[in-house]
Amino acid sequence: MSFWTAAVIIVLIWGIVQIYTRRHDRDLGVTRDEDGNPVFTPPRGNPDAEETRREIEQLHERIRVLERITTDANSHEAQERRRIAEEIENLRDKQAE
Repeated sequence: MSFWTAAVIIVLIWGIVQIYTRRHDRDLGVTRDEDGNPVFTPPRGNPDAEETRREIEQLHERIRVLERITTDANSHEAQERRRIAEEIENLRDKQAE
């Protein structure tokens, strides 16, 4: 086998590997930077991912509401309002007697 035959075979093998790598990367959503390092990007147009993101946002909002309810009910102002309301009810009960 001559030098040129070996060079052509090596170039063909290298080209086939490059084609396979690019197709495989494309299927996985991988791009390459200028140095050839893989850069993983999230898939675009995935309806399940959008639905999951929306559901997570809704759950975060529910958690915020629950946190606000639990902290507001135990705050100093809420306790003061409750005390004043009880005092008013006690005064009404005394007037009714």
